[in-house]
Amino acid sequence: MDWYPAADEHLLLRITVKFATGVAPTVSGCRWFRDLERNDIQDELTGWPPGPVFTPRTAGDQAARRTGRAFLTGIPLIANLIANIGGAAGSPLGGVSGRGKPEEPENEVHDFPVMWAASGALARTVPWQLDPGRRPEGYGSDLVLTSRRLLFLGTHSGALDEADVLGEFPRESIAGARHMEFSEIGADVRITFTDQSWIRLFTGNPNNAERIAGVLSGRVEALPESALTEAQRRRVSRFMSNLPETAQPPLYIRLPSGIVLVESCTPAKAGKGLLDTHGILMNASGDPAVPEPGEL
Repeated sequence: MDWYPAADEHLLLRITVKFATGVAPTVSGCRWFRDLERNDIQDELTGWPPGPVFTPRTAGDQAARRTGRAFLTGIPLIANLIANIGGAAGSPLGGVSGRGKPEEPENEVHDFPVMWAASGALARTVPWQLDPGRRPEGYGSDLVLTSRRLLFLGTHSGALDEADVLGEFPRESIAGARHMEFSEIGADVRITFTDQSWIRLFTGNPNNAERIAGVLSGRVEALPESALTEAQRRRVSRFMSNLPETAQPPLYIRLPSGIVLVESCTPAKAGKGLLDTHGILMNASGDPAVPEPGEL
């Protein structure tokens, strides 16, 4: 593992993220950094290197981009839940749609800010390495949530180096998060700080966006590994041993019935930056368990 939490905190989740990209025709492939008057503020962000400059797309640009993206957007992304509850391991329990309906046309159709922040706002202090248009080739970024902090880590593809701690925020500075379904494969999440500034991130999988939003908004109870029973830990060890080495650390969620849902993501073959989700459901003894209706 390339990063460990401090002794006084517990790791809850770690998910690969980057600044999101617009999908509506006018803003397709674009992203902007805005103040409250919708001025472009990227040149005001302290320490940020120069990045790409986007302009809203013309009708000709839109047609060309739709043609080039037809193959990728036609591939459904399956969020696999390996339940082991009477079916074969690895059986998908459902699919996800590619895009939802615009919830905020001003921020998703006519404009596409991935940062909304007044002067001095917290959102302006997130690391520039979240921007795929600025960071070096082969460099990635992860969102980490612990029992007391939200952090952003930088990772080097194929390297065994320790992850770079790019930035961190106390949990008390986060007001909440929201799954933004009108997005590439429905995988965007918006994180809002207590000063009402926010950032919009792409998470690689709709399930990841839901989990981040649920945990940060208090709707989902994420557990540290230390909260598991010995039998559950053995079950998780077997589960993870069947996944590729590129699998992300598991996320543990306690459902209202007490059943624990374990999820881990692996790179998807459908496209670069996309992720598949694998999971198991288990009781306190580590045995397969069936959730109550409506728990998933």
